[in-house]
Amino acid sequence: YYFDGENGENVRVEEIPADLAAQAKEKREELITRLADVDDEIGEKFLMEEEIMPDLFDKAIRRATISLKFVPVFMGSAFKNKGVQPLLDGVSAYLPNPTEVVNEGLNQNKSEEKEVIPNDPSKPLVALAFKLEDGRYGQLTYMRVYSGTVKKGDMIYNVSAGDRKIKVPRIVRMHSNQMVDVEEARAGDICAFFGVECASGDTFTDGTVRYTMTSMFIPNAVISLAVSPKDKSGQANFSKALNRFTKEDPTLRVHRDEESAETIMSGMGELHLEIYIERMKREYNCEVVAGRPQVAFRETIQQATDFSYTHKKQTGGSGQYAKVKLVVEPFESEEGFVFANETFGGSIPKEFISAVEKGVRESLESGVLAGYPMSNVKVSVVDGGYHEVDSSEMAFKICSAICAKEAFRKAKPVLLEPVMRVEVVVPDEYMGSVNGDLISRRGRLEGTEILGGTHFIKSMVPLSEMFGYATDLRSKTQGRGAFTMHFGQYEEVPRSIADEIVSRVQGKVTN
Repeated sequence: YYFDGENGENVRVEEIPADLAAQAKEKREELITRLADVDDEIGEKFLMEEEIMPDLFDKAIRRATISLKFVPVFMGSAFKNKGVQPLLDGVSAYLPNPTEVVNEGLNQNKSEEKEVIPNDPSKPLVALAFKLEDGRYGQLTYMRVYSGTVKKGDMIYNVSAGDRKIKVPRIVRMHSNQMVDVEEARAGDICAFFGVECASGDTFTDGTVRYTMTSMFIPNAVISLAVSPKDKSGQANFSKALNRFTKEDPTLRVHRDEESAETIMSGMGELHLEIYIERMKREYNCEVVAGRPQVAFRETIQQATDFSYTHKKQTGGSGQYAKVKLVVEPFESEEGFVFANETFGGSIPKEFISAVEKGVRESLESGVLAGYPMSNVKVSVVDGGYHEVDSSEMAFKICSAICAKEAFRKAKPVLLEPVMRVEVVVPDEYMGSVNGDLISRRGRLEGTEILGGTHFIKSMVPLSEMFGYATDLRSKTQGRGAFTMHFGQYEEVPRSIADEIVSRVQGKVTN
């Protein structure tokens, strides 16, 4: 293939040059060998040493790709638009069309039980907003329709936002940066909607079903940065950018720290936040000053225990009285906290139980070791007492918050830190130094795969040890190493490091 023209738009197909013919033949035989390993029809012809025709080749690649046994790789250059046309032809030839994929949705009426979403225009509407774009006419929402049909003027419901009702004013089909108005979008279509305010990942239906294509559970952020515009004149664009980015990405969180009066941006990793800071500069002309990354530590408990507390306050007139007995225990759950009411005999009136839960939830926001949020805890209220006149919701809320704190102190609290799954790709000669560096960062090596002269190192490394790793890896491998990192799990911080963190937070460290 030759790609002529300023943008590689003119494709020329010619004979392979003589000096490359031998190499091309060798690579074709290698391709046949790889396909024979994953496709029975090609494997049979390969063993019988029969000639494999191009149409059979394409069908075999398609079968193997759809069954996730084979990954076609195309060469090209986006910078000079070389190889774009064969890549698009490959998408059409080898990837499945909407009818060849089983799509599963989560039924919100059945605790996110998985159900198959039929690719049928006559079935109830299920569509996913997967991309947002700020255009001249407001927000442009890219939507993939999995089931049913949606027409201009229809009312649709955002299941991810509490079944909010929205009218569809305009539907367009996108062709690169060009748009064509259409009257409807059917199962299998990808279209863009004007006037549909939502967040990326929201699911829309026609109101007859309550499916979501993505889980309603959003993982907690693991890293935070204090951010502010470099110049006061950039404040408006700074706010506008953060508002748009949090809509686009549910894992990006932004809040204002009342104590320091700083804007805190939290996300799933250092690179995650760096990308958004760079986008503010590029897309909103707003340079940002960022503080040092802060790891999102958590606290939890190691043993079950109970504590009883009585809250009494008399200030003239009606006072405050509440008594609760709580049992706290380690308990892993998606939300990180479970509350149970195990009282009996009316020891605490039912109308005060919600106040007890509120008090406990407030106590979880700031742990007993270093003030980090508590996680993986179950709290049960098992007994208590009340006064006919002096008991109130406020009294029980204060009482349960104090009682929970004291119970956590007795339950052997420990500090947790986010541990990341890190995969490093390095040439053979740098494997030893890279492994040693990961271990020095408190990393845990979980295995190595070798492909040719390249090593794929899998490890678990605490996030607090990964700051600046991209620069260090480039230095150690002369720019030939690369890595990927995503959140793995929370694990207990070693005692010596935990003591240092607690002391630093409490202001006891002296230089």
